[in-house]
Amino acid sequence: MRVIIVDDEMAAINSLSWELRKYSDFISIVETFTSPSEAVSGINYLKPDCVFLDIEMPEMSGFSLLEKLKYRNFAIVITTAYNQYAIRAIKESAMDYLLKPVDEDDISGVVEKLKRLNNTQNFKHQFEQTFEALSRASSPQIVQIPVSGKILFLLINEIVYCESDGNYSKVFLESGEQLLVSKKLKELEELLPDRTFFRIHNSYIIHLLKVKEYLRSEGYVVLSNQKKIPVSRAKKEGFLNRMS
Repeated sequence: MRVIIVDDEMAAINSLSWELRKYSDFISIVETFTSPSEAVSGINYLKPDCVFLDIEMPEMSGFSLLEKLKYRNFAIVITTAYNQYAIRAIKESAMDYLLKPVDEDDISGVVEKLKRLNNTQNFKHQFEQTFEALSRASSPQIVQIPVSGKILFLLINEIVYCESDGNYSKVFLESGEQLLVSKKLKELEELLPDRTFFRIHNSYIIHLLKVKEYLRSEGYVVLSNQKKIPVSRAKKEGFLNRMS
């Protein structure tokens, strides 16, 4: 298995590399990076089978690094010094996580899981599972929306799309409820996490995870509530990149 290690601390890279070399019959460390931005280029170019990724780095978070990648056909093993974060974000979805300082038994367990995954070559599916888990952990789960002189605390996942209405905006929920918000769409866009929402048209913001279809010939997306929303020409490329 061709492996890349990404960690802003060289000591952590050296420690993990030393442990992994015990499994040199199965694992080959092709490169290590202390700079997340350099790691993005390196991963896209080297196309590894697995990346051991620190999720807490000052220059760029592990999730932000994954967001920027074009090449995504690899398994992810999260490394972190923050036990609670690791448990909350990735315990059930990631290939595995390693709590720093890394433990020999934990490394052994991870390698065994990688061997099983290697037999299936299902790296892309594992990447997507981990990316989705980190996305949920990295995005705020609740947004504050001002409505009729009060503030509503809405779960992000309740919102399907938002529509401009002059100096106001309409927010459409999964339940079918429609809210009139005393903010312009531009202001509402700034409230919503950009990892989850996208301004697909001058008049619309959509929840990307609610997109069910893209009707290329018509230039529309179909959302989970069956609403068809136009995709502006200026936003088409950005939308497709976010969905790829």
